[in-house]
Amino acid sequence: MDPAGERRRDLTFALAGQPNVGKSTVFNALTGLDQHVGNWPGKTVEKTTGYFHHGGHRIELVDLPGTYSLTSGSEEERIARDYLIKDPPDVVIVIVNAASLERNLYLVAELLLLPVPVVVGLNMVDVAEAHGVHVEPRVLEAALKVPVVELVASKGKGLSALVDAAVALAEHPASFEPNRPLIREKHRPVLAEIERLLAGRSPAGYPAGWVALKLLEGDGDVAEVVKRAAPEVWESIHKVLAGHDDAYIDIAGGRYDWIARMVRAAVVRPRRGVTSVTDHVDRVATHPFWGLLVLLAVLAAMFGLTYAVGSPAADALSGLVHGGLSDLLRGALEGAPPWLSGLIVDGVVAGVGTVLSFLPILVVFFFALGFLEDVGYISRTAYVMDRYMHWIGLHGKSCMPLLIGFGCNVPAIMGTRIIEERRSRILTMMLTPFVPCTGRLAVLVFLAPAFFGGAAPWALLALVGGNIVVLGLVGLTANRLVFKGDRSAFIMEMPLYHKPNARTIGMYVWRNTWAFIKKAGTLIVVISAVIWALSAYPGPDAGDSVLGTVGRFLEPVGALMGLGDWRLIVALISSFVAKENTVATLGILFGSEAGVDLAGKVAGVLTPAAAAAFLAVQMTFVPCVATVAAIRQESRSWRWTGTSIALMLVVAFVLGVIVYQVGSLL
Repeated sequence: MDPAGERRRDLTFALAGQPNVGKSTVFNALTGLDQHVGNWPGKTVEKTTGYFHHGGHRIELVDLPGTYSLTSGSEEERIARDYLIKDPPDVVIVIVNAASLERNLYLVAELLLLPVPVVVGLNMVDVAEAHGVHVEPRVLEAALKVPVVELVASKGKGLSALVDAAVALAEHPASFEPNRPLIREKHRPVLAEIERLLAGRSPAGYPAGWVALKLLEGDGDVAEVVKRAAPEVWESIHKVLAGHDDAYIDIAGGRYDWIARMVRAAVVRPRRGVTSVTDHVDRVATHPFWGLLVLLAVLAAMFGLTYAVGSPAADALSGLVHGGLSDLLRGALEGAPPWLSGLIVDGVVAGVGTVLSFLPILVVFFFALGFLEDVGYISRTAYVMDRYMHWIGLHGKSCMPLLIGFGCNVPAIMGTRIIEERRSRILTMMLTPFVPCTGRLAVLVFLAPAFFGGAAPWALLALVGGNIVVLGLVGLTANRLVFKGDRSAFIMEMPLYHKPNARTIGMYVWRNTWAFIKKAGTLIVVISAVIWALSAYPGPDAGDSVLGTVGRFLEPVGALMGLGDWRLIVALISSFVAKENTVATLGILFGSEAGVDLAGKVAGVLTPAAAAAFLAVQMTFVPCVATVAAIRQESRSWRWTGTSIALMLVVAFVLGVIVYQVGSLL
């Protein structure tokens, strides 16, 4: 309640900014845990909304996708500008990095062309000062004629003043009269002519001046809107545009002229010859050769930390569920029907154990990834690997998830969220399950010595290397056939290195881990229960179960790969729950625990060619349920999830047939 006793109206603020400006830090600091994550209507890009109270107002804060501009070059850019035009907030708070003000002001230049009040949050002033860059906020405010608030969001400094400025502007929007950038003189008459033709015919909700500017800029999305809204004048507009297809140069040039004036007025740069810490580090971190070595060292440390800390905790939780809790439940359900006890203990509880076994690994992984992203190193890995990833139609940011996949495909899939462009993100998700995870490698290490004897190390090397070759071939094929060889523009930003913020990293870990528990975790438990039911019904003998029946039905298919024994087919199918489950299933079906003689028993029913085919199929068979759940969660599409499963099934079958048939000839 305000002093007059009247409840003030609710306000909606949009939070905008380019990547790596501290926007997430501001959002998390203002909203805390009162955040809601969903999708933009009809879109797959994540929408995050939070709420907080300030000065008697309940404020909804909408976190717009990070974007370098408002040109319709990506889904994120379309979403941001469509929201600002069609559902405008009371105020846009745009966060800019004081250390990279010139680049950040381009987005500000575009925002000022929209009929929405803007407040500028000048963030990371401490980082800028540390690198010899000083920005005068009052001078910048006078030049922009827009409220500018100095921030150190990582320490909570300036946030209250930022909200005060936004609230004041929301209460008095008529006071907003910014210094907007102008198009260069040459094309101003052309712009005026398009505005004249559009007079009274601009699409509903779209400012006529902004529409005219976007048409002259060559924006295809706006052109389509105008065609539908004003078909009677489109031909005339099109004739004007056709004679001035170089106008975008004057539009961008006018903005850069405006930016240069703002920077000259407000920014004091370090004297020439001064080399920053970022420059020193990047001489090594972005070097074509030394940068690769640094990347390998960072990844080794990341894997070491994840599995040194996460694996023991995961094993302890898994043992607690599968051991103590399972035994306790079996005792409690001793008088219950066997099917009920089995479903609860071996199905549902086992699924819960699978989820819990991933949590410590995911927490440590997200901590490491959040740390690297917060200090500014992630963009360096993308830069170093960009030239290599282009071979399969991707760019550098896809490198990190693929490399992480050697540890576990689940965090690797979830790591694709660092890739902004959806086409690249989906293709990376499709390729990640082809990276052999530790579960697959564990099966190889267990069976290869019995299959190949002294040649086992060479066989392992060939299988892992073969997987990488298959990944590359699948990537090339998918990029050409599915994505038509499209290659997204890769804008590489190199943020200054800075100290990590514990709150930002903590929120990153919390949000990503909780998302896994809510979505992927639920799916894992359900499918684990289903797999158990299929292996137990209609009787305790696995050979007579539904799963056993399916295995016998698929024997003719398996025979093409030398896998004529249905038990091998069932073992492969059971790996859908977890890749390590292959060995456990073989132990049950071959009448042995996973001990010394099991590998020998399995090898006894396979020829060398069939043994090689079995391991090749194991390496490329459908991803485990946790990975499938992660793909569904990150892609938000059952179509792409099904495509991933079908793709790996086809590749596994074709590869198995080739390995067996060729091996039989040798």
